[in-house]
Amino acid sequence: MSPAPVRRAARGTDPLAYRITPSDPHAHLFSVVLTIAEPAPDGQRLALPAWIPGSYMIREFARHVVALTARDSRGAVRVAKLDKHTWRVAPTTGPLRVEYTVYAWDLSVRAAHLDATHGFLNPTSVCLRVLGQESRPCTVDLEPPPASVARGWRVATTLPEAGARRGGFGRYRAVDYDALADHPIEMGTFELARFEAAGALHEIAVTGRTDVDLERLTRDLAPVCAAQAALFEPRTRRAPFARYLFLTTAVGEGYGGLEHRDSTALLCGRNDLPWRGMTTATEGYRTFLGLASHEYFHAWLVKRIRPAAFVPYDLDREAYTRLLWIFEGFTSYYDDLMLARAGVLPHADYLKALARTISTVQRGPGRAVQSVADSSFDAWIKYYRQDENSPNAIVSYYAKGALVALAIDLAVRARTRGRASLDDAMRLLWQRHGRGSGGRSPSPPGLPEDGFGSLLHEATGVRLDASLARWVDGTSELPLARLFAPLGIALTFAPADRSPSLGVRVATRGAELTIATAYAGGAAQRAGLSAGDQLVAVDGLRVDEKSLKTLLSRRRPGDVVEIHAFRRDELLRVEATLDAPARSEATLQPDPKDNALRRGWLGTRSGAAPAARVRSGARARPSRARAAGA
Repeated sequence: MSPAPVRRAARGTDPLAYRITPSDPHAHLFSVVLTIAEPAPDGQRLALPAWIPGSYMIREFARHVVALTARDSRGAVRVAKLDKHTWRVAPTTGPLRVEYTVYAWDLSVRAAHLDATHGFLNPTSVCLRVLGQESRPCTVDLEPPPASVARGWRVATTLPEAGARRGGFGRYRAVDYDALADHPIEMGTFELARFEAAGALHEIAVTGRTDVDLERLTRDLAPVCAAQAALFEPRTRRAPFARYLFLTTAVGEGYGGLEHRDSTALLCGRNDLPWRGMTTATEGYRTFLGLASHEYFHAWLVKRIRPAAFVPYDLDREAYTRLLWIFEGFTSYYDDLMLARAGVLPHADYLKALARTISTVQRGPGRAVQSVADSSFDAWIKYYRQDENSPNAIVSYYAKGALVALAIDLAVRARTRGRASLDDAMRLLWQRHGRGSGGRSPSPPGLPEDGFGSLLHEATGVRLDASLARWVDGTSELPLARLFAPLGIALTFAPADRSPSLGVRVATRGAELTIATAYAGGAAQRAGLSAGDQLVAVDGLRVDEKSLKTLLSRRRPGDVVEIHAFRRDELLRVEATLDAPARSEATLQPDPKDNALRRGWLGTRSGAAPAARVRSGARARPSRARAAGA
């Protein structure tokens, strides 16, 4: 049933107004007041999104709504729950005030988290949608926590200010609910640094106890941001926003990111950030830079260039597309590549990182079972809800999607002798499906499900329809060794471990050694062992992870070993015939001779983008400027 029409709000009033208060940080509760100037006359329906764009799994954010009441000028108004995330308020003619609390204890980039040290929220998990009025503008008043619990907090967000006070608390404005949903909010005592790149102000807010070197971080991120803008806009080299914010939460161990139109939420291990006095970039820091590069690339690809299935977003249910291999896979290809082109990641280290991706895909039996197009479509029920059999049944549209992008790029470069590349297709994607999105004019159309092959041909002059059918819709192995050859790079494979294989991935839980995955067709599975079985002894000797590796290193492929294991509380005895080690460890070795195709592919810092200017506020110490608004 379509919603009833909504009358225009009276002049001078805000149609929708939210007030968000971290009212009880110790209990992890945000209090929200939503005022609706003109509720639907037949009863106003309200709903929280079931998922957040960028994370393709139904999250059921409404489960964290603790209590919800409504009032108008005459008093309480009856509220009925219609389904898992939808409420209906009884008809009323005057302004409607809805009050509710949200439990916020999800330390991730997707939802909301609140304690006495900081508060973080995505509006999709805190701000109710006023159904039928999603296209109307709204204000958001952010209130500080009780002074008895926390002092000195400030706000970091890219929501446009509409009267924020010192420290960033106060009023903000969004043109509609989609805009509101795309602006995560951090509040607390974070460190802040700023730099300029691609014609835009960039800010980094770091929450958590760290000794982060903000000067090093800004110096490394600036050329990466500039290089990405230059990829999509080679003439102007400008970003499609005036301001961008990296919201970074540092914890003991963690990893994750979620993209937004002009910001990103990042979660990382505190030791993955650069520290003052660090001379050589650690593997963890390079991983963090790759994560930041990945989410920044999404500002173009998926936030502005979108699949047609995401235009507009349907936040009540799954939005199915077979194109995540492009929108996540291509982003996964370009994230580290842009680090290399910007001069932040040495080319040798980039090739090592790329080889690890190849190895990861090669080790998964699921690559021969599921295509990346099917992986994209089934992300809602498979990739984001993995179990013990997932390595046997699915392939990552991130990792294999990145390798498909690599294969396309190398094939186009070789066929055109370097005159065209996947970069040209990215620019055409931007011009046709991304540039101008979010402005006053109608947004460009999303990419059709079958639209990439023809766009690639138009942009590069190269037809790869038959190859794409095998690589994307099929499960054929990617001919990467052949595609690397024109660039003077040799791709070889060797066993990751020269010991014979039992065909399992194990996990240690206390003193128990448990099979996490029994790989399809492997020695353990053929012998009758399964995921969840606890390995007790091999050839009469008790085993843990270390002793199992030692024992296997002294056996040969074809040897038969006796295994005792518990399945639940029942003891099993099986005999397994060991396999030869799989050749799954990839190595990329470039020829020392100069190669024009390779140079064009990897680029150089000077060739990728102009050097970015770092503002003085980012040097040596955190910026003391206001976090919200520039």
